[in-house]
Formats: sequence, C-alpha cells, structure tokens
Amino acid sequence: MFEEEERRRPEMGFAPQKLDGWSEEALRHYIEALRAEIAKAEAAIAARGAQRAAADAFFRKPG
Repeated sequence: MFEEEERRRPEMGFAPQKLDGWSEEALRHYIEALRAEIAKAEAAIAARGAQRAAADAFFRKPG
C-alpha cells in the first residue's frame, strides 16, 4: 500500500496559504517547511538527471 501511495503523482501546481493572522514563529516554520520541500524536489531532479546520464552512457555506442 505504501508503494502505491508513493507512485501516485501529486497534482501539479501550488496552493498558497492565506497567511493573514499567522504569527512570526508560524511564518518562519512555514518557510522552513517550504525550503525542505524545495530541497527534496531539487534532490529528485538531480537523481533523475544522474539516472538519465547513466542510461545514456550505457546505451551510447562507442566511437
């Protein structure tokens, strides 16, 4: 079941939060959570690039 959830693609797009009434502490926590998500996405992009490069190198014909 966990693998099925992991394979599902999230909906594309971003739903911004209404920040009215949030405390400074809550806003800082929200920013850190967003930064963590950005770091995860960047790591996933890098991993896919590495996989593609490895596949290209494997299937590349010599000379």
